[in-house]
Amino acid sequence: MSFNPPLRTIRARLFRTFAATSALTALSAGHAFAQTAGSTIALDTVVVDGSSYETEGTDSYTTDLISVGEKEARPPREIPQSTTVVTRERIEDGGYTSLDTALRETPGIVVLNNDNGRSSIFSRGFEFDSLYFDGLPAPLSSVYGTQPDLAIVDHIEILRGPSGLFGGTGEPAGAINMALKKAPDAWHGYLEGQYGSWDTGRGELDVGGPLNEAGTIRGRIVGAYQDGDNMVDVVDNKSGVAYGTVSVDLTDQTTATFILSHLERDITPFNGLPTYADGSLIDLDRSTYTGADWNRFDNDVNDYIAEVEHKFDDGGHARVALRYSDRDADFLYGWAGSAADQDGNVNGIRWLARDFDEKSLALDAFVSKPFTLFGQEHNVLLGADYRRIDTTLLSASGLIAGTHNLYDWDASSIPEPTVNYTAQTDSEQHQTGIYGQLRIKPIDRVTLIGGGRVSWYDSSTENLLTGATQDEIEIEGHFTPYVGAVVDLTDQISAYASYTETFQPQTYCDVNGDLLDPRQGDQIEAGFKGEFYGGALNGTVAYFQLHDKNRAEQDTSGNYVALGEVEARGVELEIAGELLPDWQVQAGYTYTETEYVEGSSAGSVFSPYTPEHQLQLWTDYTFHSADAWWDGLSIGGGVKVYSDFSAVSGSTTIEAPGYEVVDLQLGYEFNENLSAKLRINNLFDEKYYARVGSTSVFNFYGEERNAMLTLKAKF
Repeated sequence: MSFNPPLRTIRARLFRTFAATSALTALSAGHAFAQTAGSTIALDTVVVDGSSYETEGTDSYTTDLISVGEKEARPPREIPQSTTVVTRERIEDGGYTSLDTALRETPGIVVLNNDNGRSSIFSRGFEFDSLYFDGLPAPLSSVYGTQPDLAIVDHIEILRGPSGLFGGTGEPAGAINMALKKAPDAWHGYLEGQYGSWDTGRGELDVGGPLNEAGTIRGRIVGAYQDGDNMVDVVDNKSGVAYGTVSVDLTDQTTATFILSHLERDITPFNGLPTYADGSLIDLDRSTYTGADWNRFDNDVNDYIAEVEHKFDDGGHARVALRYSDRDADFLYGWAGSAADQDGNVNGIRWLARDFDEKSLALDAFVSKPFTLFGQEHNVLLGADYRRIDTTLLSASGLIAGTHNLYDWDASSIPEPTVNYTAQTDSEQHQTGIYGQLRIKPIDRVTLIGGGRVSWYDSSTENLLTGATQDEIEIEGHFTPYVGAVVDLTDQISAYASYTETFQPQTYCDVNGDLLDPRQGDQIEAGFKGEFYGGALNGTVAYFQLHDKNRAEQDTSGNYVALGEVEARGVELEIAGELLPDWQVQAGYTYTETEYVEGSSAGSVFSPYTPEHQLQLWTDYTFHSADAWWDGLSIGGGVKVYSDFSAVSGSTTIEAPGYEVVDLQLGYEFNENLSAKLRINNLFDEKYYARVGSTSVFNFYGEERNAMLTLKAKF
């Protein structure tokens, strides 16, 4: 997402530039005097620092500008909700290639394991159902593998809790924005190769720069291909991405940007292990496979983005942007058809086949203008958006009879079913919204934020076999408020509080045949944010209490009523950035409780797969010492700690013990253009279940000890 920094950021930049210019002038004068005197003096390097939205090349685990949950890039302290950034440096240190691989080690996020690129992503007990690409929304459904390859991403921004002001409909999990790579002002690029456990190999090429002498036209291309097996027998995962972007300066203050991205995945999928009938987890070899050799998953994702951005002389900002996406997936796979008996036998193989096609469009236009009143700077933002999603889904499922043993599984013995798509639907969703936000500073250290959105939503589903239309929903003028406040207690620490909402339409009808009101997620959050060492280190302490109301419940007569309510509450602590020169850290602790507070399930846990306690820590130190063999050596390591979690399958609860996993990384910079990294995951080979689901499926071991070697050449 392009950004327009607030006035105080611009003024800070001007001050730094003026100070640096003054220093350079003085040094130049001194140099001229020394030349006249016939002597030579050595000049110190002068670095001009300033805010940047892009994280590539910063070598940092934090950033001083983010845009998630906003329409403009702002310092994290100005956003009164919990936010996390996974910078380009953190992506590369982690060896992350897909969104879910990165978020498995990100504070405050729970990832329910599946094939890489197909995992479910949760925050505060709720699953994310959309992603943003440079601020433009796109549907997210884990089963169809539409998560992006991270070769095209500068950084990932995460906001936790309802984000309905600029999103309208959606789950109250929050918002994830993928800040895509931009065409650079100067030519540079890199070539990277990886090879590791299970014959996993990957190559990346990234190059870009100015395309004309004036530098008013810039371009960039990125390509990546990955192929490899898995610790689980039979499973493999191939992916390829091609990405191109061009930016054109139409005037000194107006820039047009165009992006094209193509992603393909070819996977032999695995849906996890069964349990015993009582829900007890089975101690199996981690390579155990419970599918057929005909299991397959293929998808294609094409994304097109265009935007025009204009910056006003007063620091204002206007943007018109469009994203169009064409996605399809075709898969057929089987898994254990029942729980296992004490001898490891399961009855039957269940299978699922789908042919999925989705076309989505997102349009957004807004203008943001600062203004001065009573000697203080304020800001007003007004905009409108539209989104459309058209989905065609063909589906079939079944059961293949037979007995199979977990200790002697023969994937080739399972006959492939003949697929007859017995369910065929076409669904359409439309949402239009107008929104506004006002930031007022009654005094210098206090910012009050108010906003609101009015949304119009309609959707329907057509049964392609019968021609009947079902699940028609129409919502007129739904209002979503937003209130927040930020108080700068010192130059480094702010206190904040906010009230946010989102809404989610429901297809259930009451006894009169009327649609139930939409579910409504609302959250109160309060905390402190710190910015230290000139923004090199950021920290957050937050308390949140989130409610999801109007959930459909069946009464004693079997009729649906909107009486269900869920509560999630907890505490989050996080730091990210540079503790000392060359010492980067990202660490977070999350405590979460979720429960049903109203309805038939009142008093029970709502999200049992969300552990009460999560701890993630990663740190990396690079040695810099001239003329020493260890110059350029880096040592990194991390730990992930989860407390107990569980899943409910019918009347059976599947409990998984907590676990601790330690990772290690060694790196070496041979020179400024060539480097190598060796990462060892699960250093002590901890054997644990990373996800549990039901008695027949979705119980996954975490990865056994594995290693990846990366070589990177910059040019």
